[in-house]
Amino acid sequence: MHFFYAPKEVLCPSHGRIQEQIPWAAPYSRITYRLEYLILSLCQLMTQKAAARLLHMPKSTLSDLLHRSISRIREGHRIVDIDKLGIDEISYSKGHKYATIVYDLDTQCVVWVAPGKGREAADTFFNTAITEAQRKKIRFASCDMSKAYIGAIEHWCPQAILVIDRFHIVKALNKAVDEVRKEQWREAQGTDKKALKGLRWLLFFHSKNRSKGDTRRLNELKKLNRRIWRAWILKDEFEAFWEYIYVGSAETFFYGWITIALRSRLEPMKEFARMLKRHAHRILPFVQTKLTNAISEGINRVIKIVKNRASGYANLTSFTDMIFLTVGDLDLPAQISSDFRTL
Repeated sequence: MHFFYAPKEVLCPSHGRIQEQIPWAAPYSRITYRLEYLILSLCQLMTQKAAARLLHMPKSTLSDLLHRSISRIREGHRIVDIDKLGIDEISYSKGHKYATIVYDLDTQCVVWVAPGKGREAADTFFNTAITEAQRKKIRFASCDMSKAYIGAIEHWCPQAILVIDRFHIVKALNKAVDEVRKEQWREAQGTDKKALKGLRWLLFFHSKNRSKGDTRRLNELKKLNRRIWRAWILKDEFEAFWEYIYVGSAETFFYGWITIALRSRLEPMKEFARMLKRHAHRILPFVQTKLTNAISEGINRVIKIVKNRASGYANLTSFTDMIFLTVGDLDLPAQISSDFRTL
């Protein structure tokens, strides 16, 4: 059985031509709340193509209805106060197109998305998306070593403790070790080159994830190639920094490690040590806060799954809709009245 209803239109002297309000659909909507809930719920779980097939409608129609529903529900939505903030960028299309994403690290969700990855994008968030009072309530912030994001956070939230993300520091350290390996690989010949084969990923392993056989092979480098062995030892020693509890002890270790690295005669390791020294006041607070961008990296993995599931997005608007639907700060299906939330 099908129920058809044509909403009445009223010509009001004050407001012009308006439509009567009906309880089962939003004003001027082409679909009911029940169908809106179905579309939002299904698109959280599957591709729009699969949802369209289940609902027996063209994909282009479903995409249009989805965008209209998300825009209507999020209209007027305001970001709540953030205590721990994270900023990162993601790519959303071929041709090096990027978007800046801001996370609430406490609630583990995305609160803001905008095109670009430079200082301008970050400034837009702090200047327009949140108020001055909200900026003052941000106590902690985390980001990578991007000058743009660091500059924006320190400019707009001088009271916040900024901690450079541990993941990006470890990534930079691994890159430095790999640069040493590459230099030695290029210089090696014959049997020496054969001995260095297959070391790349082994050097990246955390000490807890290596087998005894892996450790024995790396220790053999002390005789085969002392420069790679020295870089690996420095990398392994630096792991201890993340385990410190007391700031004084961590600071002593931190600057002691930098001194040793600067004397290592390994240029990539020396460059990494200089970077640590420049950002010391943004790295040492980790000991007290244990703050990382790991939550945002986890959210980014979900976002990449959403992007890959759709084989990419032609524009950022469609991609933003799906980000807010899956990992946004507002549960969109839950905004539909419970009277219409039946699948």
